[in-house]
Amino acid sequence: MADDPLKFRPHHFLCSLGFQGKGYSDGFTANMADIVVGQLRAEGGDQTEIEVVGDTDAICAPCPKRRGNLCENQEKIATLDARHARALGLFVGSKLTWGEAQRRILKRVPPSSLTQLCKGCQWLELGLCETALQALHDQNT
Repeated sequence: MADDPLKFRPHHFLCSLGFQGKGYSDGFTANMADIVVGQLRAEGGDQTEIEVVGDTDAICAPCPKRRGNLCENQEKIATLDARHARALGLFVGSKLTWGEAQRRILKRVPPSSLTQLCKGCQWLELGLCETALQALHDQNT
């Protein structure tokens, strides 16, 4: 594990699971690819430690919608974070590895639940997260 854990807001656990190279800007997409592909999906990535935060995180760093420690869509993002935190049993300050996060997702987020869990997310209609969630379940049945 790295000395400093990655910082994730609650909804970014499922975003990381579903990431397929798309994002809000080139800088955002490159940063997310570095985190998701370069760290979490890399060999040993399951041991990457993540700390849950209540505001902007490692993924948000280059986002064009970032406004200091908040988002220009803060109310919508706070709602997503609250739903995801509840679904995954996460709290600000929680620490877990990426492997533990995936096991929580598997245990607590059934396929086809993202319509409600991710309601309001502009990426939902692309189906990337739902496909990744289904694949996670399929790998573990």
